[in-house]
Amino acid sequence: MDITIDHDKCMGAGQCALIAPEVFDQGDDGMALLLVDRPGTAQAPAVREAAESCPLSAISVADDRPGTA
Repeated sequence: MDITIDHDKCMGAGQCALIAPEVFDQGDDGMALLLVDRPGTAQAPAVREAAESCPLSAISVADDRPGTA
């Protein structure tokens, strides 16, 4: 799973950090920070929920394809 945060879109709502605190946090400026580059499968549902809950769709999630790392 690859996660991308578009910091130009992020408004610092904090939904991602509330939903998946082991993967996301907020910096001193309130903007989203990625704590884990490649979360494990156990974290995947929370990461997807965080991306879907982002008010400005600043978080993108791409699943790994078979045969890629």
